[in-house]
Amino acid sequence: MTINFQFPEDFWWGSATSATQIEGAAKEDGKAKNIWDYWYEKEPNRFFDEVGPDTTSNFYHTYKEDIKLMKEIGHNTFRLSISWSRFMPYGEVNQKAADFYNHVIDELIAQDIEPFVNLFHFDMPFDLQQQGGWESREVVEKYVDYAKTCFQLFGDRVTKWFTFNEPIVPVEGGYLYDFHYPNIVDAKKATQVAYHTMIAHAKAVEAFRTYNDNGSKIGIILNLTPSYPRSNNPADLRASRIADLFFNRSFLDPAVLGEYPSELIEILNEHGLLPNTEVGDKELLRENKVDILGVNYYQPRRVKAKEYLPNPYAPFMPDMYFDSYEMPGRKMNKYRGWEIYEKGIYDILKNLKDNYGNIESFISENGMGVQNEERFLRNGEIQDDYRIEFIKEHLKWVHQAIQENCNVKGYHLWAFMDNWSWMNAYKNRYGFFAVDLKTMKRTPKKSAHWIKHVAENNGF
Repeated sequence: MTINFQFPEDFWWGSATSATQIEGAAKEDGKAKNIWDYWYEKEPNRFFDEVGPDTTSNFYHTYKEDIKLMKEIGHNTFRLSISWSRFMPYGEVNQKAADFYNHVIDELIAQDIEPFVNLFHFDMPFDLQQQGGWESREVVEKYVDYAKTCFQLFGDRVTKWFTFNEPIVPVEGGYLYDFHYPNIVDAKKATQVAYHTMIAHAKAVEAFRTYNDNGSKIGIILNLTPSYPRSNNPADLRASRIADLFFNRSFLDPAVLGEYPSELIEILNEHGLLPNTEVGDKELLRENKVDILGVNYYQPRRVKAKEYLPNPYAPFMPDMYFDSYEMPGRKMNKYRGWEIYEKGIYDILKNLKDNYGNIESFISENGMGVQNEERFLRNGEIQDDYRIEFIKEHLKWVHQAIQENCNVKGYHLWAFMDNWSWMNAYKNRYGFFAVDLKTMKRTPKKSAHWIKHVAENNGF
């Protein structure tokens, strides 16, 4: 076969997941509750089909078989997260959980798959949420202890570490738009939570640098969503610039450049929303920039200038500065309600090259969730040509970015297998492998065979 899109040697082919979304075994090994366990107990109706996080995809029991399947489809890397509430319930190491994560890491390495380990993926331990969660500086210190313990225990084998996955999501979901626990709508708390998350990140990076002597790297994983203006009218351009400040640069700039954008500080100050800070924070951020950046990309953000003046009595929201804009003729994933715009992935990588020192990066998530995939079952296999097409068209733009010297090292699909997806539970399926929720049987989809060829040929 002819390879039209050849990727660099040692390109990272793999997938990504998180602890809460696949592990299951909610009560078996001394795991404490996280906010998802608690919220599901309290309001199961807010989860699709009332499916909660207690079983999910049962990776806790099937990790060996799952890792073998990863190997079979050509993975050379895999991103997982550690569950803080499982690994260190109430601040003490849970030996059973430590054994589990050790076994998973060892099994990945035995199969020649490099583990990329992320420390926090939306799953605040419930007892710490009750102490304020990321609103609290004490919880920040507890996170740093947790991070240090992970570096100590697993750092001899893990060389790619990430402090947070999509840290803006708990801010948006938990403190602005009511789609994550604690369901608070309060912009002042939201900015404090965002700020403390970045302080926790920088302190973890600082701690990591005292442990790291084996060439390991530490980074953060951000969902970067280019903000495209409706037009070149100055009002639309301003709307897109401010959307970008709130949703991208609020984490990207402090993580990669070591400081916050001055325009963001001005806007927050104008509304009396600046977070409380401590002496030395500025230096902490400046001195603990990331080595590597994970980029999650699913859809663009399209915005225009506000149609109407915001309600003066409504709580502050970033969207006081812009309205969403639906581009006529856009391509859609109608199951998820998301636009498909493959060039966005290239625009992100070019931005990192031009404005962020061409930092080493990789696509840490990209994927297509589809409802009722069994409709596409033929001879026992889901014919997910739509997913193959989706990946291929995004990879073409990643390839183009590489041709233009963007420092992008890999591509991870969300996800290796169908997994539980927060409030959406199993509504949309994302995996290379289908998971039967009754039997937990894994069955490869057509895309699994396709990605195997891509990984083996390092291109397509």
